[in-house]
Amino acid sequence: MGVDPGLAATGVGFVRGQGFKVQRYSFGCITTSSAAALPERLDRIFSKLLRLLSEESPDMMVVEDVFSLKEYPQSGISLGQVSGVVMVAASRTGVGCAAIPVREAKQVLTGNGNASKVQLENAVRRHLKHPVPIRPYHAADALGLALIGLFRCVHRPLPSSAVCR
Repeated sequence: MGVDPGLAATGVGFVRGQGFKVQRYSFGCITTSSAAALPERLDRIFSKLLRLLSEESPDMMVVEDVFSLKEYPQSGISLGQVSGVVMVAASRTGVGCAAIPVREAKQVLTGNGNASKVQLENAVRRHLKHPVPIRPYHAADALGLALIGLFRCVHRPLPSSAVCR
């Protein structure tokens, strides 16, 4: 499972397969309303993730690591809060969790650590042989993270916090 944390939209992607072979995949987004209070928004993300984790029973979760831009420190704080909720959901369900920096994910999937969202989505779509654009981009990002988890469980281990079954 891959998760692209965001307060307005948290992308989720599931990939089943072995090594570089994908047997099936699914994706979507958990959205929250900006009109809702922060605790309600975080609770919605947490609750939806718990449900997805128990329905899908993934072997592991790969999350985009928290980053912050100097110009927008509040965004980094919000992203950290959502990432915390995501990791707690993984812990509650016994799913190993690893965080990958966005630049590393882009490098692995596109060969360019500075790739755009469009380039990343194209790379994910090509690998999955998905015929149409994957939208929203948060879902494409999450699928990319799930692919990295699938690739690395066999070929290069994720950090020790990850569990590959």
